[in-house]
Amino acid sequence: MSETPALARRLGTVDAVLIGLGSMIGAGVFAAFTPAAAAAGSGLLIGLLVAAFVAFCNASSSAQLAAAYPASGGSYLYGRERIGPWAGFLAGWGFVIGKTASAAAMAMTFAAYVAPPGWERPVAILAVISLAAVNYHGITRTARLTRILMVLVLAALTIIVAACWTGSSPDPGKIAGEGLLAHGWYGILQSAGLLFFAFAGYARIATLSEEVREPRRTIPRAILIALAVTAVVYAAVAVTLLATLGPSGVAAEPAPLAAAVASGDAGWATPVVRAGAAVAALGALLALIAGLGRTSLAMAREHDLPHWLAAVHRRYRVPHRAEVTVAVAICGIIAVADLRGAIGFSSFGVLIYYLVANVAAFTQNGADRRYPRVFQVLGALACVALAATLPLPSIVAGAAVFAVGIVLRGIRLARAS
Repeated sequence: MSETPALARRLGTVDAVLIGLGSMIGAGVFAAFTPAAAAAGSGLLIGLLVAAFVAFCNASSSAQLAAAYPASGGSYLYGRERIGPWAGFLAGWGFVIGKTASAAAMAMTFAAYVAPPGWERPVAILAVISLAAVNYHGITRTARLTRILMVLVLAALTIIVAACWTGSSPDPGKIAGEGLLAHGWYGILQSAGLLFFAFAGYARIATLSEEVREPRRTIPRAILIALAVTAVVYAAVAVTLLATLGPSGVAAEPAPLAAAVASGDAGWATPVVRAGAAVAALGALLALIAGLGRTSLAMAREHDLPHWLAAVHRRYRVPHRAEVTVAVAICGIIAVADLRGAIGFSSFGVLIYYLVANVAAFTQNGADRRYPRVFQVLGALACVALAATLPLPSIVAGAAVFAVGIVLRGIRLARAS
């Protein structure tokens, strides 16, 4: 039997950075500040700093691990190698289940901005099929389209921020509102939990480690650059929104950027907001499909998912069966569910994923250690703390999904023994 082809190392630092940016600066930047302002008022600025620091702790763990294990799978691989098969499975299961639902939500978000009434689901499914086809034909095409989408999103955000400061009569005095601590530290932690998930896409870079040139150097650098750029963009948007609408105004608007440009003489920029949100959703969806395909490939190699998914296309060097299966699953969810609302267990799964990454990085020694262990300790504790701030239904739903995965894996192991 011929040897299974390997994934091709075709991505450079710029490509990896842009894929990370596409995962982080998604549709969430157009809506995430509303619940954050409702929880913390102006304190969302502190929440943003907390979220960025937690993201840095987790990113440093992912970077350190990716340098030592330059293969597909992300925290699934790291958990298996550093802690054990069960830890890896929990990370991979949380990622695949949660991010599949998130991908469906991104597709529906895109459709909500561009589709005629009543056509949201068909348009969302068409978006998934189109981007899956791009992924299917090679990672370089994915990276090329990601570059285009990210340029468009960053250009839209630049226009929106400039329009707010020049046409909406912003008042810097509104930024502090009633005070940064008016809603207390619990509200600030809630806002940090909400904003953290907007940063979480940097793990997508690690899941593509097997397709990056010089991964020991490129992956750590790309993760930290992408995170730093995202933090600057989010800070600029947060300050602009608070100065234009004030904390209560941001909290009251489901689409705060649109409300900000419409509040003064910058109404002409409203179409830019809609276009930017649609393109951002596409960028996040593209990166999600790529990351899901690679994590599914890694799990299939170890039989934690059907081994049939472990195939790599001989010409395009992508996990084509895994990517097609992921696309079908996303389309199936879109067809039966309305996912534009909150997907609680997705957040729960993300935190479990990063908890495993921090614990795995804590076990590394010698030449593999790039960052002090205190970062991994803080990252792990923060994952637990942020999970505790999730609404109870989200925690229950997340626990139920993990219970299903544990039972299925237990049955498979029992049959194999």
